[in-house]
Amino acid sequence: MNSPVIEVDDVWVRLRGQTVLEGVSLTVRQDDVYAIIGPNGGGKTTLLRVILGLLAPAAGEVRILGGTGMEMRKHLGYVPQFRTFDFEYPITVREMVLSGRLGHITRRPRRYGEEDHARAEEALDTLQIGHLGDRQIRDLSGGEQQRVIIARALVGDPKVLLLDEPTVYVDAPTEAQFYGILDRLRDRMAIVLVTHDIGVLPEHVTRVACLNRRLYTHDTNEITPDMLEAAYHCPVDLIAHGVPHRVLSEHSRED
Repeated sequence: MNSPVIEVDDVWVRLRGQTVLEGVSLTVRQDDVYAIIGPNGGGKTTLLRVILGLLAPAAGEVRILGGTGMEMRKHLGYVPQFRTFDFEYPITVREMVLSGRLGHITRRPRRYGEEDHARAEEALDTLQIGHLGDRQIRDLSGGEQQRVIIARALVGDPKVLLLDEPTVYVDAPTEAQFYGILDRLRDRMAIVLVTHDIGVLPEHVTRVACLNRRLYTHDTNEITPDMLEAAYHCPVDLIAHGVPHRVLSEHSRED
């Protein structure tokens, strides 16, 4: 049964007197790889913050697995923008991944238990970085660091994985590895990917929407000129090299 895992219903957000999100509604289902694209400053990170419960909307509602309480956010895994992490902080890979369990510890004092350690080892194995557990995170390559922060998001066994501009600061080989990881995870959880770059969308995206204060979507896995023009407020030509781009509908192309 492909039931909704996230429902955003007519959400409005105003910050410092400015409307940042205007009547945004979307539904993410269990088997979705949902891509939200749009320009920088278009409200993508703000929408993620609302879904995560870090920002209260001025109007509208967010439901996670049908519920509205903050306790439902434990079902969400979040990978923030790469630049938000201080990779110079003296912490091992295993300690970094374990920190993703803190929100699941209710006892006092807050100490990791056997289940927390088991979940961390499982996440490390899933991302194929178990051999790096005792390494300092500052000593890793960019691709290895990216795997660590994804493992940290997975350690809580989320139903949905939210990713904010995950490929902005990585090179092409690391980007390819990253999308390989997503392909392995998509059978276990829904994935929501936000990016300003339509050229990085993975092959298995199930739905695409454009966000620039308002959300524009045809509820398909294709980007249309109408969606882009509405979101970017100017005419947009879609050009594919070789075969048509996987997220673009059939159109004339330049080789």
